[in-house]
Amino acid sequence: MNNINNIRNFAIIAHIDHGKSTIADRIIHKCGGLTDREMKAQVLDSMDIERERGITIKAQTVKLNYKSKDGKEYILNIIDTPGHVDFSYEVSRSLYACEGSILIVDSTQGVEAQTLANVYQALDMNHEIIPILNKIDLPASDIDRTTKQIEDVIGIETGNAIPCSGKTGEGIDDILETIVNHLPPPKGDINNILKCLLVDSWYDTYLGVVTLVRVIDGKIQKNMKIRMMSTNQEYTVEKVGVFTPKPKDINELNTGEIGFIITGIKNLSDTKVGDTICDATKPIIKALPGFKPSKPVVFCGLFPVDSSDYQKLKDGLAKLQLNDASFSFEAESSSALGLGFRCGFLGLLHLEIITERLEREFDINLITTTPGVVYKVFLNNEKIIELQNPSSLPDPTLIKKIEEPWIKATIITPDEYLGSIIKLCQNKRGIQTNLSYSGSRAVINYEIPLNEVVFDFNDRLKSMTSGYASFDYEMLDHKEGELVKLSILVNSEQVDALAMMVHKDFAQNIGREVCEKLKDLIPRHNFMIPIQAAIGGKIIARETIKGFKKDVLTKIHGGGALDRKRKLLEKQKKGKAKAKQFGKVEIPQEAFIGVLKINKEI
Repeated sequence: MNNINNIRNFAIIAHIDHGKSTIADRIIHKCGGLTDREMKAQVLDSMDIERERGITIKAQTVKLNYKSKDGKEYILNIIDTPGHVDFSYEVSRSLYACEGSILIVDSTQGVEAQTLANVYQALDMNHEIIPILNKIDLPASDIDRTTKQIEDVIGIETGNAIPCSGKTGEGIDDILETIVNHLPPPKGDINNILKCLLVDSWYDTYLGVVTLVRVIDGKIQKNMKIRMMSTNQEYTVEKVGVFTPKPKDINELNTGEIGFIITGIKNLSDTKVGDTICDATKPIIKALPGFKPSKPVVFCGLFPVDSSDYQKLKDGLAKLQLNDASFSFEAESSSALGLGFRCGFLGLLHLEIITERLEREFDINLITTTPGVVYKVFLNNEKIIELQNPSSLPDPTLIKKIEEPWIKATIITPDEYLGSIIKLCQNKRGIQTNLSYSGSRAVINYEIPLNEVVFDFNDRLKSMTSGYASFDYEMLDHKEGELVKLSILVNSEQVDALAMMVHKDFAQNIGREVCEKLKDLIPRHNFMIPIQAAIGGKIIARETIKGFKKDVLTKIHGGGALDRKRKLLEKQKKGKAKAKQFGKVEIPQEAFIGVLKINKEI
């Protein structure tokens, strides 16, 4: 049985590309988790898309044995966390399962926005933090400037900061020694009744649902009957194991340890992340506080380009949801795009990753509608509606007010780009709350409506600062806004797929842009087609596609020609009016895709 004082549970936190996964590789190699032959770069990034993009999407855990310089044997449980804002829910629950964190900062780039966000999450959970200055082998490395930045911007001590290089392995021994000497062991009592935290769960084709757990009190053993406290369901533990990083079966997990259990659960929905697991024969009264469920903040429609791929898309979404319970989907139909799904995501990168996995793993060509956010619509009869799709907005006369979600944005940028960033934030209806400096870099805080950020904010920020600015956000509350539904009418018929929620001040410009774009993209018909942008019953922009005109007068000459010509023109006019009344305007898919791109240009 392991001594609880010799266990260290810690998370690795950092901004994107600061070297989390590489340092995890070095630690695994040093502790003998994998042989030289089995080692590969970013061993914990198991998905193809993680390896290609060089980012971590799912948090991964590893149990390692380490013998310190004074001969003591320790068990290290590492959780390698994602660095991107869209996966911060993965970070928060990983931190909850640990007592300490090692904070990796790139010594060539210094503190970035996501570094701050992750450190504050760790501090909120009373973590002991060890700062590590990575990439000291590079010529641009500046240790003094980086340590000063950590103290100025984050406000933590850097007396025990360790310079290292994930690439060469320099400083890895110092990191391991500092972990065992400075990070606290887990608290808990092995003699107490079982109390266990469900940290994560995913679906394995052969094993069913695999559940990652952290034992708080007592121990969890093979063949034991356990109870999930949120659903009151009871299961028998069929398998107990740890990742070393290869899965390894063991007989029991003791207090303070992190490992996985398999209980024959077939549906991922039966395992709620943050749930408490207890012994079915000796249930506990009070559950652990757990964590807030992740709520989707960005919604968009996914439609197959080829309508025969609908079932394939449905199966693909269901399979992806097995491994990522943080995104939701429900069926929806559009008169223009056919059958598809309304999907909810944690952010734009999350949306991008899911759509890329659908296209790559299931071979489906997709059309993605404009991303939108969740609005709260307060009606006059005191009801509140959560609105995801603008086309289902109730009649404006029934609405008391509409609230939209706001975010608190933190932008860290070199000084010379400050002016253009402030202008961008103001154009996006942002309110500046703070501006401070650390050397030649500015740290700006803004409150901005999420709707203004989801389209292209990050892209524009990166392009105007040559990639040097970093951006991170956290959700604030909903605030009232002067929002209107912009409807697009083609031949006097509303096109649901093009409806959007916009701020009143921007409605006219966006309406004009959409009408101009559709005029270029919809082919001419035999009759004239009006394209209109409207707010309620008021038309705010209009373009007209002229109809083809057949010359019916060429063969008329001789006496009484004028009357005959007039009669023929009248007849043609009536025919065109009738065609316009009953004719159907087919809007090509390129027109939808073209309009979706408009938002990126405005």
